[in-house]
Amino acid sequence: MNPIEYDYLRKLLKDRSGLILSDDKQYLVESRLLPLARKAGLAGLGELVLKMRNGSESTICDVVEAMTTNETFFFRDKIPFDHFKDSVIPDLLKARAARKSLRIWCAAASTGQEPYSLAMILKDMSAALAGWRVEIVATDLSQEVLEKCKSGIYSQFEVQRGLPIQKLVTYFKQVGETWQINPEIRAMVSFRQLNLLNDFSSLGVFDVIFCRNVLIYFDQQTKAGIFSRLLKVNEPDGYLFLGAAETVVGLTDAYRPCPQRRGLYLPRTALVASPSLVPGMATGTRAAAVR
Repeated sequence: MNPIEYDYLRKLLKDRSGLILSDDKQYLVESRLLPLARKAGLAGLGELVLKMRNGSESTICDVVEAMTTNETFFFRDKIPFDHFKDSVIPDLLKARAARKSLRIWCAAASTGQEPYSLAMILKDMSAALAGWRVEIVATDLSQEVLEKCKSGIYSQFEVQRGLPIQKLVTYFKQVGETWQINPEIRAMVSFRQLNLLNDFSSLGVFDVIFCRNVLIYFDQQTKAGIFSRLLKVNEPDGYLFLGAAETVVGLTDAYRPCPQRRGLYLPRTALVASPSLVPGMATGTRAAAVR
């Protein structure tokens, strides 16, 4: 691949997916796209780029999918899921007691482990959620990984990464050498293809948004734009979860870090932090305003 072809690919990937490739990542592009070129019967990456330049939308989509990182596993990083179970859901059960409904969005669902982890947590809390309408919306740029999400089928290696054995026994059944998550858990999640670079207001408004381990691939301006759009679909007293290597600091004033809750953020419109989100505070005591 010559420098002109590489520059073309870098610009296309940034425009289509937000992915930023540095000058020294050409080896990564070649390792991921050469198999795609061979599968299409092309002589090399030069011919692949030529097809893209000639307007082959299917080729462009295939390239974007091939370059998308889909690393994930069940209950990844554990701490955010503990916050979700121990603090966020109990607070929302009180705040939404009148309407008895919750909407949760996984904005970079990858192969589905994150939304299904949340579904299992909520299933474990089914007694407290009796009579409630709970919706989990999972989106991803890649249609290929969304199909895997819908199937709910995972390899032995995938279920061994982060999934507690009791949840494997309770919520999965073995199918040959693979494991499939139970229909009742799959039914709790709906999947849609979505590009975070585009407007996503059509999804509606959410009480909780998980946008974890995807913003690290974007430049500062793209991140700031996404935060601005996330705020518009996040309830004013809702919550945003980011990945361990992600932050709003220095990027936006749309969100503020939740005190002593790593990875959890509150919309700027949330003027009062919930007592359960501030360790050591007595129940019913108003927290300091988040500024």
